[in-house]
Amino acid sequence: MNAGPLCLLVSALIVGWAAAVPPADNPDVYASDSQITARFCKTDFTPDGDLDKAAWKHAEWVEFAHDMRGDRSYRGARTRVAALWSRDYVYFGFSSYYDRLNIYEGENPINERWELWKKDVVEVFVNAQPERLNHYYEFEVAPNNQWIDLEIDKTKVPFNDAGWNSGFTHATRIGGRPKSSDATAQEHVWTCEMRIPVAALGVNSMPPAHDWRVNFFRADGFGSDADRRLLAWSTIPEGTTFHVPTRFGRLRFVQ
Repeated sequence: MNAGPLCLLVSALIVGWAAAVPPADNPDVYASDSQITARFCKTDFTPDGDLDKAAWKHAEWVEFAHDMRGDRSYRGARTRVAALWSRDYVYFGFSSYYDRLNIYEGENPINERWELWKKDVVEVFVNAQPERLNHYYEFEVAPNNQWIDLEIDKTKVPFNDAGWNSGFTHATRIGGRPKSSDATAQEHVWTCEMRIPVAALGVNSMPPAHDWRVNFFRADGFGSDADRRLLAWSTIPEGTTFHVPTRFGRLRFVQ
């Protein structure tokens, strides 16, 4: 029996299968299996930091407490996040455990704050056009409701444009008691709601025809980045920065 054609067929199948599996070290392919669902919100609302409102009751909440590389877990900084969507907005809610808060004291939260990431923040990196892997948007809010939003293009230098303005709204509440049954007497939480206009993300209609890509982050603590707790929902094993878009997870939209 001539095995030549059979070998060629098997080789072709192996090559095809390998091409279909995104390699973790390929800089042009998404390599995360993390996923979160955004449920439809019938009525738009203005953020006030209250996560007990009806809109969040049926949201899918995910929790993360590991550092960006997935090497260490920080129970005292564990963070919960959920997403909602409407025809005009995408919403994100955060509930963050804390021991002490590190914020810019005495500043007006109305104004956008450059280098907000050097203090305590929650962050959303969202890509509504996943085919443009290196182009996405960054939203940060601190416990005292200071904020910054940026357009990111990793093909440019510098890659972050703070001049871009999404018009997103946000609100926080500090010092709530955690509802978790395993919480200790010393623990507290601060909460955050974000409402982002989908038009600012280049989206023409909702729900979109495909999943978006997203990652969620938390910066907590004092000192240099080496001393602080830098958490990521979708881990970045090779990274020392949050800006690794190939590690963004999926944001799926359901009714």
